[in-house]
Formats: sequence, C-alpha cells, structure tokens
Amino acid sequence: MIRIGRNFAVAAVVTGLLGACVPENAVVNGKVEEPAPKLQLMQGVYGARPDGAFTVPAVPVEKVPLDYQRQTVAYTSNEPPGTIIINPQARVLYFITGKNTAIRYGIAVGKAGFEWSGTAVVANRRPWPTWTPPKEMIERKPELVKWEKGQPGGPTNPLGARALYLETNGRDYGYRIHGTPEWQSIGRSASSGCIRMINQDVIDLYERVPDGAKVIVMTRDGKMPTGLTLPPPAPKKAKPVTVAAPAAAAVVVPSGLSNLPMLSPYGAPPAPATSTDTSETPAPVVLPEPDAPAPESPAAAPTAEAPAPTPPAAAGAPILLPPAEESAPPATSSL
Repeated sequence: MIRIGRNFAVAAVVTGLLGACVPENAVVNGKVEEPAPKLQLMQGVYGARPDGAFTVPAVPVEKVPLDYQRQTVAYTSNEPPGTIIINPQARVLYFITGKNTAIRYGIAVGKAGFEWSGTAVVANRRPWPTWTPPKEMIERKPELVKWEKGQPGGPTNPLGARALYLETNGRDYGYRIHGTPEWQSIGRSASSGCIRMINQDVIDLYERVPDGAKVIVMTRDGKMPTGLTLPPPAPKKAKPVTVAAPAAAAVVVPSGLSNLPMLSPYGAPPAPATSTDTSETPAPVVLPEPDAPAPESPAAAPTAEAPAPTPPAAAGAPILLPPAEESAPPATSSL
C-alpha cells in the first residue's frame, strides 16, 4: 500500500511540473499565437432607411457573410486617413481612419477580362445618380438601348444610392465606386470593372470621403500597383456588308411585236373567265395582227397598160368628140 501511494505522489509531482511548462497561449514556431480578435461589426446598419425621395430597402444581414459586413479592423498602411484601398482579391474596400486602423466594407469587383488596377482620385460624388450604359455595353446587351440617354436614379438603378466617380491623371475611364440593388453580388466578380457596394455601405462611405480623396486599386493577386493597368479593349464586331441585288435586265421587244404573248414582258393576256350564264356572253379578246412584212408573191402576169390620162381642155376650146364607130351594112335576106 505504501509503495502504491508513493507512485501516485510521484505521478502528481511530474504532472504538475509538465503543466508548468505549457504557456497560456500556444507557442508556434517560437511565436506566441494570440487569440483571434473579435469582429467589431457595426450593428443595425443594414435596415431600411429613408433617403431623400426614396427608401433604401433592408438587407437580410444573415445572408451576408461576416467578412463582407461593415466593421472596424486593424490594417497596416502608410497612407493617410481618408484614403481608400481596394483589394479585389479579397473583395474588400478599406477606408483608412487612423494609424493602422480602417473601416472595411465588402464589395463586388470586375469579372474576368474587366479587372483594372492603379491609382485614382474621387473627382465627383452624386446621390441617386443617373446611369448611362456605354456603347460597348449596349453592343453586348442590346436590351439596354432603352437607357442610351440615361436611366434616372432610383432603387432599381444599377448605380444604387450613391456613386463616387474616379479619374486618373485627369481622365475619366468610366470606373465608379457605387451602390447596387443586387446585394447578393457582394463578394463576387460580377461587374464590368466598377466597385459595387451594399447601398447602406456606400451611403456611409459617401459621407466620409471628401472630393479629391486618393483611391488605390490593388492588383488581382493582392499587390500594390506600380501603374495604371486597364483591361484590353473588346474586339469590334465586323459590320455586315450589304450587297445590292443586281438590277433586272430590261426586256427589249421589237417594234410591232409587243402584242405577241411570247414576246411581251407582261406575258399572255389573261384568259376570259368562263360563265354558265348564257344571257350575256363576253366578247372574245381579239389581238391585232402584228405588223409583219408582206410575203413575196409569185411573178404576176403582164397587164395591159392603162391609157394615158387625157389632159383637161383649155377654157373656151372646142370640145372634140371621138369619131363614131362605123356600123356594118345591114344584112339582106334572100327570097
């Protein structure tokens, strides 16, 4: 019994010594692993809210991944407060608020073939902006031709409740940071190069960002840009070539033969309609004889020459009568 008691005592001492060697935080590769910070989500920011003449509809926050909900995060950057940094790879936008702190928003970025990166400035900001699709987009989606003069702002407008217009070196390349009624697209590659945000988030960003603020769009692999990189231009569609139909050759009908059915450009005249009513019979259509040359006739027998006409007598001239024919002497009968 004494030996068993000693064994338990030794085991307890060893266990205590081993427990003293394990720190409260796990040591991984010589570095103390700190517990993950709790998310500092902004509560109640995705409900419905009136905004001017419109109402921003609520977003079912339970369907938005936590990583794409608005929150305050630690973010190391040398950029001054007020700068916007967009990471297309992570689908997030950072608004620098102080040293190593930022507000992070979930975004949707350009689809494959529409990505871009570089540095820009906020040249203009507009609430409930008008959306005018570019000609290239109308070519891809002909149904948008109805908005070629612009779609008025409103809850169904693709630019959403706010738009920040970006320029690089004084040139507008058509890129925007804007809201969207399609909150389901957040966290995806869904746009034509613009940066989409939930309407409630873009309203919040709009109120924080001044005109002229710096915007950095990182490369698609999450690196800082070294210059402006734009997507290649879309190939132009070849315009259909219209070939004119050859003109129909004119039918030349010889003079005098235009009434012949086989030579007339209008074909044979229509046959008269037959009718069982005998009370009135239509007259048959008689085609005139063609002007055909007279056929050659056989040699005619010589005819006696007609006497030459007698010239008219002069006025006051005596009238000469032809001599009377001599009559035969009367026959005598014999007795």
